[in-house]
Amino acid sequence: MIAFAGLLERLLFAPGRNAKIALLRRYFATVPDPDRGLGLAAITGDLSLTAAKPALIRALATERMDPELFALSYDFVGDLAETVALMWPGTASHAAPALAEVVATLQRTPKSALPDVVAGWLDGSDPGVRLALLKLITGGLRVGVSARLAKVALADLSAGRVSADDVEETWHGLTAPYADLFAWLEGRAPRPDPREAPVFRPLMLAHPLEDEPLDPATLRAEWKWDGIRVQLVATAGGRRLYSRGAEDISAAFPEIIAAMDFRGVLDGELLVVRHGTVAPFADLQQRLNRKSVTARLRQDFPVQVRLYDILFDGAEDLRPLPFDTRRTRLEHWFTRTLPARMDLSEMIAFDTMDHLTALRDGARAAAIEGLMLKRADSPYLAGRVKGMWWKWKRDPLTLDAVLMYAQRGHGKRSSYYSDFTFGVWREDGVLVPIGKAYFGFTDAELAFLDKWVRDHTTQRFGPVREVAPALVLEIAFDAAQASTRHKSGVALRFPRIARIRTDKPAAEADRLETVMRLATGG
Repeated sequence: MIAFAGLLERLLFAPGRNAKIALLRRYFATVPDPDRGLGLAAITGDLSLTAAKPALIRALATERMDPELFALSYDFVGDLAETVALMWPGTASHAAPALAEVVATLQRTPKSALPDVVAGWLDGSDPGVRLALLKLITGGLRVGVSARLAKVALADLSAGRVSADDVEETWHGLTAPYADLFAWLEGRAPRPDPREAPVFRPLMLAHPLEDEPLDPATLRAEWKWDGIRVQLVATAGGRRLYSRGAEDISAAFPEIIAAMDFRGVLDGELLVVRHGTVAPFADLQQRLNRKSVTARLRQDFPVQVRLYDILFDGAEDLRPLPFDTRRTRLEHWFTRTLPARMDLSEMIAFDTMDHLTALRDGARAAAIEGLMLKRADSPYLAGRVKGMWWKWKRDPLTLDAVLMYAQRGHGKRSSYYSDFTFGVWREDGVLVPIGKAYFGFTDAELAFLDKWVRDHTTQRFGPVREVAPALVLEIAFDAAQASTRHKSGVALRFPRIARIRTDKPAAEADRLETVMRLATGG
């Protein structure tokens, strides 16, 4: 645990991407198996430890500390694990357990015995190791490291023999503690054979279109739909539906899995579609992040995949082929296969960039996010390759809203109020929340907002503060959608803080009826 604790602490304060990669590479190169593999699984979110809950940690803390002092400290720090790690009255009295021992103990110990086990670990650890233990137990490992960044660091172990994309494609056929993966990367064993496992392939991504000259004759255009990008993988070893971040979301969409009666790998957009019309993203959210779905949800929010590309046809890898060739192969595959719950993305005819501009400007009226532009000769390459694909989204909408609530962030922001709930005025003069934003502002603006929240707090609800309705925020967003999940009846798509309007009185912020008109297309 000592090495893992040191890694977490350094990652938290590492200044940038390259520094984090160097820290991860050093950890993987110096920590023995199985601890390094378990640390990798913990950082990438592939280690599930559900026996000990945050409530157990709170109960232990209130037994060992003054409850009022703990509550005040927790409110100030804003992070349960950090608060307990700093306030725990024990002193390091014996060697900290190995990471593998912690994982094995949490997996096999009866629930009734866990409080004594965890308390013993905390008693025998210094604050740094305590923090790592508590983060591991509560699942709060937010250290600014993506799974992709970890795979880049893993590839570095091979001294150039293996790329991060090779690691990505091998990763999903393996499980923690990844002994076979490390043996391959270090040249001690051949590449692990997934044996027809339905593994994820890195997606090709697009750059935002900026002011750059493009030749329309070299481009192909498609609509950019407001769903989630997915990869469908069907092999002799099984069927999987992956998100763009390589998360297996198969359980939430069993009807898509049932329709994958083929062998191949496809790229597309997951959408809720009713009677041929794409529903708002808010409808798709009803199905996301679920481990299972009811028949009622499946009926009320029917999903399908709009296919963009084909990566594998059976065992044949089509990724090196030009886009035009892959598109023709996709059309032939679709005609041959006729898969249920799938259709083909429309190829948009155009002559000039002005023609494309007009199409893009009309996208909002058609409830479409914008356009995708792809070079006709582009192979399917992993990652965001410059000069190949572009996304050209419609301009964002804006409104003036009033700050209502604030909550502390995580990681480097755990000491700042950085998650902001905002609202607009109802006809009866009541302020109702319509969304939450936690980005779009500079560090200096964050410091201003944090101080403003502390100075204007009217009530506290655990880690959340209610503030006086006096500060106006200009909110940029992509769309407004009717939503039964919110008191206001509306939700915003991708809200972010565009500007702090200290010049505008709160009474002059926007009204709910204005937002509802956007949601209904009125």
